[in-house]
This record gives sequence, C-alpha cells and structure tokens, in this order.
Amino acid sequence: MPLRPVSNPPNPWLAETREYLDEIPEARLEVYEDHTKSILSENDSPDVGFRWSVNPYRGCFHACAYCYARPTHEYLGLGAGTDFDRKITVKPEAPRLLRAAFDRRSWQGELVVFSGVTDCYQPLEAAYRLTRGCLEVCLAYRNPAAVITKSPLVERDLDLLVELDRTTGASVAVSVPLWDEAKARALEPNVAPPKRRLRTVATLAAAGLDVTVMIAPLIPGLGDEDVVSILEAAKDAGARHAAMVFLRLPGSVKEVFAERLREALPLRADRVLNAVRDARGGRLYDPRFGARQRGQGPQAEAAVRLFESTARRLGLLGDPRPPRPSAFRRPGEARQLRLL
Repeated sequence: MPLRPVSNPPNPWLAETREYLDEIPEARLEVYEDHTKSILSENDSPDVGFRWSVNPYRGCFHACAYCYARPTHEYLGLGAGTDFDRKITVKPEAPRLLRAAFDRRSWQGELVVFSGVTDCYQPLEAAYRLTRGCLEVCLAYRNPAAVITKSPLVERDLDLLVELDRTTGASVAVSVPLWDEAKARALEPNVAPPKRRLRTVATLAAAGLDVTVMIAPLIPGLGDEDVVSILEAAKDAGARHAAMVFLRLPGSVKEVFAERLREALPLRADRVLNAVRDARGGRLYDPRFGARQRGQGPQAEAAVRLFESTARRLGLLGDPRPPRPSAFRRPGEARQLRLL
C-alpha cells in the first residue's frame, strides 16, 4: 500500500512544532512496546455503553481519517495524524495483566470490551496475538467479552468466541460506516472493503454469535446515503442488531479529517464539512455529553430517522441478548472446589 508523507496537526501539549522545509519524509511503521502495569480501562462517560475495556494497542494501522481516538497519541508526545497510523504501541504483557486483574478480589466478572481507542484486530494482531491471548484469559475465567472491530482477522478467533459465548457470553460488533468501496478506501485506507466485512458478519453469525453491525461513524453528506444498503446487507448476512454513532471530530481529529477528505474526495469535501457544521451548530464538533453521539438539525435528524426506520423494518433494532447470570470463576477456585 502507498505510504503517506508525515503529516500531523500541532500537538497542543508540546511547546514546539516541527515543520519540514524541504522534502517531507514518508510515514513508515514504527512499533513500540508499552510495559504498562495495568490493562483494564474504566469508562465513566454517559455516552459509552460499557464500563471496562481492554486496549492491547495504542494507535491503529487502519488509518481511518475520522477516528475519534487520534488525540490520545498526543498524550504520548506524538501527533494525531500519521503518527497515530504508523507509530503503534503494543502492550506485550496484556494477557498476563488481564489475568492479574481478574485475580483481584474486587473483580466481579463484569463485561470486558475489546477495544475503546484502537482496533484490537488491526494487522499487528496477526503477529502479536495479544487479543487472542486476552480472550483465552476471559475463557479461562469465564468472563464475558465483547469485540468491536473492522477487521476480518476476528475470524481467526472464532473458536474462542464460540466457546466463550457458550460458557458465559460473547458478542461482536463490526463497523461498516460506508458501503461504496471507493469512499471507504478514501477514508479507511487500510481496512478491508465493506463487502468483505459483511462476509465476516456472515461467518460469525453462522457460528451462532450475537453480531451487531455499526454505522460508526455516520458521516453526514457522505455516509447517510449508504444507510439502507448497509443495513440490508447486514440483515442478509445474519446480523441481529444495528447501531449508529454520529461522526465525532474532537480536538485535532478535525484537521486530520478535513485534510484527508480534501485530498481523497475533493469534489465532496465542502459538502461533507458543511453538513457536519449544520449538524453541530455551526462547528465541526460539539463536545457535550449526549449531543456528541447524535447530530442536530434537519439533515442529521433525517439520517437518524432513516437509520431507525430501516433497522426497524429489518428487525435490527431489538436489544442485544440480556446478560446471563454471572459464570465468572477463578481457575484456582474451581480446582479447589473439585478437591473438596
């Protein structure tokens, strides 16, 4: 795949900014190790539907222009642009740290989501297998898990997900914000094509897993015209649920999104950016809880109505499976009970 030149918005946490006066170098993949001492992240945002998440990586090779997690790289002293796409941090101790977290007496076997600020099945996972290792820990402790991804690599772990679902509960959400392959390639350059992701949905659903297709994000002026096609394809593939999250452009994401939109889809760029502003009260982002997940104004409301009416018609608006009674148990405790 072609390399991009280095391009990052100024980091608001740094006192200086680097500018290239001559030839701009290419952004090549660099992998760093993060020897963090904990792996569970606790979410307290009212807009997030889960409390605990695991992020085996920081940054994401998928390079989605709209990714709301880009500013997290700025806390590392890096950039939210090509640094987020190519300077990827891996947490090699993630499975061990998750096991240690589950061994704490305070842990009660709550749902763990993979992931919140990265795709846990981005290409590096094929070699590092950190997500698989964490799922093996969940299975050993009978701890329920949910996966959010765009990657067909999740199919590799179908054996674990099916067994985990049988013992305690597992689900997968596959993100498909754009249906037209050219538009998807423009803004999600290193992600599998939308139709390939729907084949992943079909594979997971055929195995009996609870699968949700997410239009996340819904990009006004671009993705709203794909809503019906995505949901109908999701239904045909066997998805049980659908969800939608409106485009969020916090912090430096605004600059990254606008730059790549103008570069890849120059004839659509102004229309899309104007539609975003119309849905955000004249700005490109509204940070208020509740408002940031849903747009406002006629075009945004029309997109939401289209999503809801289509999902209802197709039977995709129902709630996911209700949580089962907790099956969580620590392996050592189970062995001790058998001895007694």
